[in-house]
Amino acid sequence: MLRASCKGRLLVAAPALTDPNFDRTVVLVLEHGPEGALGLVLNRPTGADLDDALPDWAPLAADPTVVFVGGPVAPDAVIALARAHVGSEEPEGFTPVLDDLGSVDLGKDPFDLGIPIDVVRVFAGYAGWGRGQLDAEVDEGGWFVVDAAPDDVFSVTPDDLWRHVLRRQRGRAALFAHAPLDPTAN
Repeated sequence: MLRASCKGRLLVAAPALTDPNFDRTVVLVLEHGPEGALGLVLNRPTGADLDDALPDWAPLAADPTVVFVGGPVAPDAVIALARAHVGSEEPEGFTPVLDDLGSVDLGKDPFDLGIPIDVVRVFAGYAGWGRGQLDAEVDEGGWFVVDAAPDDVFSVTPDDLWRHVLRRQRGRAALFAHAPLDPTAN
């Protein structure tokens, strides 16, 4: 059975999640419905400078100004998230995800979108789940589903994002922020 949509929320990998593609990741869910889910890993920067890949968009890039690994699916696909000043009408080339955060069409000139873009982050690949797969992984304890904070997507310290998101939670999830990288070395 499909749980409430996780669109616009974060999936934080539980230490028990054994898939190396998602070890200690934080994923922003872009879509979640009966057919499956799609999200972007927020804390896997690469060494590829955005200025080399997309020079027109580089001046708007959040630090660190590199391309991020969005997930293991379609590593040649590129998705960008941006914070923009969107009015009452949805502009062409910008698809809202959460409040002023949305995906942006990288095929357009950033200054011809008709809306001011504050900041952008670019991801190669994405995370995808088939029908019922994400729900099953959540039910099995593989993910904590938590609210996203406005700056999570554009964190200047993506390597610390997993711990940071867990620390701000209440209850059991916060305890995992202090889990060692290798539980057998505890």
